[in-house]
Amino acid sequence: MEDDLRAEYDLKSLRVRKLGSGRRSFGEAIVRLDPDVAAMFPDADAVNEALRFLIRVMHDNQALIPKPQVNIASELDEVK
Repeated sequence: MEDDLRAEYDLKSLRVRKLGSGRRSFGEAIVRLDPDVAAMFPDADAVNEALRFLIRVMHDNQALIPKPQVNIASELDEVK
């Protein structure tokens, strides 16, 4: 088998990019969606838009969720 590479192209020093869990991330987080979830979105932009909407809804509704009241007297009884 003949190759078209010139002798001056030394490819032995190149690093092979690993696949799978040993692969390094280059700044982007990769999240795998289950097939049933992925079927609902045509592309990554649609997923990001939906998640940003969910984050806004959760943030807006935080004010509506009552915070638990701490009963200091009962906590002191538990410490004794």
